[in-house]
Amino acid sequence: MSTQQAYNSWASQYDTNKNRTRDLEGQALRTVLADVPFLNCLEIGCGTGKNTAWLEQKAVHVTAVDLSEEMLERAKEKVNVEKVTFVQADITQEWYFVTQPYDLVSFSLVLEHIEQLGPVFSNVAKALKAGGYVYIGELHPFKQYLGTKARFDTEEGRQEVECYTHHVSDFVRSGRQHGLKLVDLDEHFDDNDRSGVPRILTILLQKL
Repeated sequence: MSTQQAYNSWASQYDTNKNRTRDLEGQALRTVLADVPFLNCLEIGCGTGKNTAWLEQKAVHVTAVDLSEEMLERAKEKVNVEKVTFVQADITQEWYFVTQPYDLVSFSLVLEHIEQLGPVFSNVAKALKAGGYVYIGELHPFKQYLGTKARFDTEEGRQEVECYTHHVSDFVRSGRQHGLKLVDLDEHFDDNDRSGVPRILTILLQKL
């Protein structure tokens, strides 16, 4: 099952299933971006709109992109405002959806499904204004080392989405290679219990 097919299948239950990774990443995004100014936002991996509704309150315009048309249909039901444009697209292909320079590009639980980070960061750098920010929120690689990955249950059994492990240094290095400097890096824990393995990694980069 392809990543697109998996998320199309997951869409009907994505918002109702217990999902600590989804919920903690949403909290992390709001914390990291609370004081980051942006007018135009390119949201990669909008899913069912869990973060879109918050981003559009801060922005003048949001371009919300997702690979799954079924996830997008649910996002459109949640966020029905003129300043949000929803686009179905594969970010490993040409970024035809970039129609203006952005102050912020955000990735929420997306890059674990992308094998090669370099081409994506190249497109990010082209899409950003000078001084613009990149937010990355991902399942922490420590969790991946232990076998955790995106998965959901169906009547046919448990479905796992194809994932790739990117180490912390991979994100930082790929950003630096495309003119994006590290501004902040943080780790987010279940129930804020820092004695265990962190669940979410967040990285904030800025275009030089």
